[in-house]
Amino acid sequence: MNDEFCYLLRVRYAECDAQKVVFNGKYVEYIDVAVTEFTRAIWGDYNELLSRGIDSQVVKLTVDWVAPAHFDEVIAITVKAIRVGTTSYALQIDFYNYEKSIKISSAEIIYVMVSATQHIKMEIPADMRQQLETGARGVQVDHAAARNS
Repeated sequence: MNDEFCYLLRVRYAECDAQKVVFNGKYVEYIDVAVTEFTRAIWGDYNELLSRGIDSQVVKLTVDWVAPAHFDEVIAITVKAIRVGTTSYALQIDFYNYEKSIKISSAEIIYVMVSATQHIKMEIPADMRQQLETGARGVQVDHAAARNS
């Protein structure tokens, strides 16, 4: 867990499966929330993007698991851009047990930039491209109250 953007969440009971670990489908929700906070850090409020006529859509998502996450554990989710193309960008998302620094899983998500109203593929604006490439190093969003655990 280096100095990349980091989103902290605490696993809730309802997110666990019959094996008492985080249900695999919840990781997609976790990715969505972490990416939303990452883009808020680099681009501002989502409604500001829509007002510019810009949106993005997921076209591919892969997740690899290496260890389980359990109820009440704090998960650190790091997000960074790994590829920025003309109309698409890929983000690397890594999950760690916050207290033990054990890697839980990793994911790659690919988005295509589209017009907000017609959902037609468009070029990533230069300012947004720069913000993606720069990222949000050192920014931490703590929705887990991890500092109080």
